[in-house]
Amino acid sequence: MSTTPETTHADSSRSAKQSDQEQAPKRSAKTAIHVAIIVAVTAIIYFLPAPEGVDPRGMHMAGIFVGTILGLILQPLPTASVALIGLAVAMITGTMDAKEEALQGFGNSTIWLIVAAFFIADGFLITGFGRRIALLFVSALGRSSLGLSYGMALTDLVLAPATPSNTARAGGVVYPIIKSLAHVNDSRPDTDESRSRLGSYLSLTALQVNTITSAMFITAMAGNPVAVNLAADQGIDISWGTWALAGLAPGLVALIVMPWAMSKVYPPTLKKTPNAPGHARDELRDLGPMTATEWIMLATFVLLLGLWMFGSQLGVSATSAAFLGIAILLVTKVLTWKTMAANNGAWSTLIFFSVLVGMASQLNELGVVDWIGEGVAGVIGGMHWIAAFVVLALVYFYVHYLFASNTAQIIALYSVFLGAAVAAGAPPLFAALMLGFASNLIGALTHYASGPAGLIYGSGFVKTAEWFRISFIASVINIVIFGVVGTAWLALLGMMG
Repeated sequence: MSTTPETTHADSSRSAKQSDQEQAPKRSAKTAIHVAIIVAVTAIIYFLPAPEGVDPRGMHMAGIFVGTILGLILQPLPTASVALIGLAVAMITGTMDAKEEALQGFGNSTIWLIVAAFFIADGFLITGFGRRIALLFVSALGRSSLGLSYGMALTDLVLAPATPSNTARAGGVVYPIIKSLAHVNDSRPDTDESRSRLGSYLSLTALQVNTITSAMFITAMAGNPVAVNLAADQGIDISWGTWALAGLAPGLVALIVMPWAMSKVYPPTLKKTPNAPGHARDELRDLGPMTATEWIMLATFVLLLGLWMFGSQLGVSATSAAFLGIAILLVTKVLTWKTMAANNGAWSTLIFFSVLVGMASQLNELGVVDWIGEGVAGVIGGMHWIAAFVVLALVYFYVHYLFASNTAQIIALYSVFLGAAVAAGAPPLFAALMLGFASNLIGALTHYASGPAGLIYGSGFVKTAEWFRISFIASVINIVIFGVVGTAWLALLGMMG
């Protein structure tokens, strides 16, 4: 009996369906175990007696908050769903008043800045302007594997200020170009020999670069405005311009060093790529001259950068500037409401961050953060503040091996470590910025450390053992650069006082 493509496809579909049905009970059992863990941990903390100085509702809030964070890590349900369930528990138990406390995060301007920037980032993808930028850099720098990596680094740097989804930046613009360049140069994830020609090096280097560019701007990673908000709760004000200026020197040094360092510790076997510039020019030729929408996108981006940098002098907040940018893109029809409504990432982010920032603020109000911070500070008591901060920063950095999201770690630990650092004598602005930088640089530690990490790992170009070894080396390089250059730079700027 002969088989046709149709019957082969049908057999394959039935096999896949059968396999899925067989796996379903295992997935259900795993989910049930995760839910049981979340409920148990939440209940244990919830019923602990409140320590001295902590509001009686404090441990209730701590239990619900920790349970919600565990839900984000174990993922029995999507992120926004977990956040809403946590909020419901907080309200129904009276831990958060529905009118005055539970919904306070939804009015937070920094969260709306994140949401607005998601829509602005859509403009780069929809118009094709982001891809054009990448191809221009490849055509100019792409005669070698190292040149290609610098081209991708410059692309990421240019897009970073207006792209709070580092996953969108990596997956929507940078990685497609890398994949194309790898395939053109006969580098695929099929075999070790093939992937190591070019794809492995470009992919993992692009991820390391992504963590650096994310650290350089408040609007380059969705969790950064949350860190700024948590710092403000402790009386430390950080503007868009302050963060960008503080991250400028260590960020640029790291961007120069990282592609070169990766070429030494994780070198591609293909060193020269003479065909890459021509390939990029061919694609640019296919794109044709810049369209009207691309020019609008460019002008809007330049305007936003200006307002974000000089907003404090002009009396324009970063969130107000972002919404002006959206208004321009809507009026000129670069964006439409239909496109914005379909951006699940933006709306999920709004729900997720609003709930968790509200919870974190409540923990602060109820005295829980101060209590934990004092406990951590007691562990490092007696140390000079520099030694204490080094210990705190290293623990904060490498504890990310236990997290699957930059933002989840920021919400769970940033306030605690910042409070402990300040209590140990560290300059508040210095501590807030350094921990903020670290909150981004951790995003490449593991293949599950962040959205971009998962994307790169899913490409198949980098094996797990290689990942842990090379990314640890890269993390040390970043820590040294941001620790030494960053500290000297902040001292020069007068931010150590």
